[in-house]
Amino acid sequence: MHRRTVIGAALAAPALLGSAAQAQTRLRWAHVYETNEPYHTQAVWAAQQIQQRTNNRWAIEVFPASALGNEPTINQGLALGTVDMIYTGVAFAGATYKPIAITNAPYALRDFDHFMAYRRSDLLQDMMGGYNRQTGNQALALTYYGERHVTANRSIMKPEDMRGMKLRVPQAPLFLMFTRSVGANATPIAFAEVYLALQQGTVDGQENPLPTIQAKKFYEVQTHISLTGHITESLLTILSGSTWRRLNDADKQTFTQVLKEASDRATNEIRQAELALPPWFEGQGKTVQRPDREAFRAAALPLHNDAAAGAGWTREQYDRLQAIR
Repeated sequence: MHRRTVIGAALAAPALLGSAAQAQTRLRWAHVYETNEPYHTQAVWAAQQIQQRTNNRWAIEVFPASALGNEPTINQGLALGTVDMIYTGVAFAGATYKPIAITNAPYALRDFDHFMAYRRSDLLQDMMGGYNRQTGNQALALTYYGERHVTANRSIMKPEDMRGMKLRVPQAPLFLMFTRSVGANATPIAFAEVYLALQQGTVDGQENPLPTIQAKKFYEVQTHISLTGHITESLLTILSGSTWRRLNDADKQTFTQVLKEASDRATNEIRQAELALPPWFEGQGKTVQRPDREAFRAAALPLHNDAAAGAGWTREQYDRLQAIR
């Protein structure tokens, strides 16, 4: 019997009580986000939907807030069998298949509309297919994470204002492209440790979308939020290859449909939240700045296809992304 097959009556759903022929198999879904964020609430919704739509054959337990490790750890866990499903930023998926991280090049995506068009594009399907072939895993959905903005305890209005700044960035190499473009000193720190690093002055600032800045309470230890919008960030929902192969065709279709629905729901919530949050932060006494984005964009563009700066895609893939409308 597989180690995750549950026989205990305490875990049996009512629909199973009359059918000894059905066994419930538990899966572990890991991510690094807080329980009050749409990624988690929609993951819980998806877990419930999958259980219902597969007649209780699959029970998914969601582990939020880095409970099963940081992003590099949970990505590795897909191969090791310690997790079955994850949310992960495209830059982390890019550690094993570089082209899929293309949208994390600063200003590679123009805005939210460009992201949504990319999300519907053949290019994204090609990117996910390449990742799936490279890793053996199954990427099924892309969720909007939001425009990433810089927070600090000082004003940031132009790239020069970030020169020499110790900026916390995620533990994925492509984030160095942004810090290189503005002359900041990149300081990779695990997501769960960022608040303390800001509070203690280990770093001068960090960068994340507004809903994340709110959920993780980074605004409590930073005075300024600069709406740089330097990366239009997204998360992949990925099943491990071993878990995907255990699903029959009907269940594969159900997982795919439900996870895409959850992705749509979270995307809508995040977009509405980030549009509403600037005045909320101002109400908390924070200084919300609207910097010269064109100056930031001009600093980043020369690095977009520079392999030394982290680019891992072909020029053809880059041109296809820019052509999407």
